[in-house]
Amino acid sequence: MATSWLSIPKQSPFSLANIPFGIISTLSSPSPRPAIAIGDYALDLFAFASSGGFSKLSSFTPHIDVFAQPTLNAFAALGRPVHRQVREYIQTILKSDTPFPELLQSNDTLRQSALIPRAEVTNHLPLKIGDYTDFYAGLNHAYNVGVLFRGPDDALQPNYKHLPVGYHGRASSVVVSGTPIRRPNGQILLNPAATPKLPTFSPCKKLDIELELAAFVCRGNSLGEPIPINEAEDHLFGLVLMNDWSARDIQAWEYVPLGPFNAKNFATTITPWVVLMDALEPFRARGLSADSADSLLPYLREQKAAESVYDIKLEFDLKTENGTVTKLSKTNATNLLWSFPQMVAHHTVTGCNLNTGDLLGSGTISGAEKGTLGSLLESSDGGKTPIKLADGEERVFLQDGDEAMLRGVCGKEGEYVGFGECVGKILPALKL
Repeated sequence: MATSWLSIPKQSPFSLANIPFGIISTLSSPSPRPAIAIGDYALDLFAFASSGGFSKLSSFTPHIDVFAQPTLNAFAALGRPVHRQVREYIQTILKSDTPFPELLQSNDTLRQSALIPRAEVTNHLPLKIGDYTDFYAGLNHAYNVGVLFRGPDDALQPNYKHLPVGYHGRASSVVVSGTPIRRPNGQILLNPAATPKLPTFSPCKKLDIELELAAFVCRGNSLGEPIPINEAEDHLFGLVLMNDWSARDIQAWEYVPLGPFNAKNFATTITPWVVLMDALEPFRARGLSADSADSLLPYLREQKAAESVYDIKLEFDLKTENGTVTKLSKTNATNLLWSFPQMVAHHTVTGCNLNTGDLLGSGTISGAEKGTLGSLLESSDGGKTPIKLADGEERVFLQDGDEAMLRGVCGKEGEYVGFGECVGKILPALKL
């Protein structure tokens, strides 16, 4: 991989091989605008474009106004070929042997205004999200949860290996990493064995995380016109890390017969930087597979089925209020049964129309063993086995003041393609 004239720490998830896109603001310039992350800096694309930074990419000139917008929707809607051109062009500008040093490297004035230390920027949601669908594509998680509630013989529902199961989430409560999370109140059943079954109104007592990936849609489809499986990749902008916070006790009482509602709608956290699909191409990998090819109906069969997911190393750390950090899970995105193109194809097979900015969650990604699990529900065996933290404290579910920190990265040192941190700290429930 080429090197950059900009100093980039070897451990940075934002190497020259990455170039993820996001939305930033600063104290001196509070209007949100597009940027890319590179090492410890954010390159302000509005400032760069306004100073002629894209003058050597003539094909992009008619679209330059997309970097004057407060979201990435307009840029995403241009489609993957344009995303690819812009990403590769920015890489060229940042390379040590750039043929255009005058555009940034040797332009001291522009470097001063456009290259901003990331510690000085405020991150915002990268796209305006119209709809949010969360899938259940983590086979091990689905099996583990099924064992907890139904036993090993009926752990997976009969449909599970035939279609990407999902539910419609709440787009309005998707927040950017770093946003505090208020513990939700709701109806819970304190004694499931009691007769009659009467709920109590209470703060959630079983607050959990879900370690996930999520994809942003770049181009939608017309109502009534499904997206074919072999065209689905062209409708994906990029991936983020996602924490689909879950109130397990509220969920247990409400989910029959229509599934999650208040247990999920209070918050979902995503990372601020969107890693483009092209940046992930070198890390294609084989995911988990169904029992046989016959499990897949033709509309879900991919040409690249052997390598339809990505080798993304995922971690979950828990930081307590006293500052102690404990690593609770290390897993990999290869633990997915369904790919994002399959999710797109299934989502639209009825003719459902997706739109630019729609968010598609993968569902919780767990390995098959302790230490590789993507939720506390699994790690604590449904709340029966406390988890020992580094300082001797124990957890079953999240306590007030706890901070969940998710990370994901591909590749090797010096060339990492990563997402940064997906972080949220738990605040006490409001007294109602």
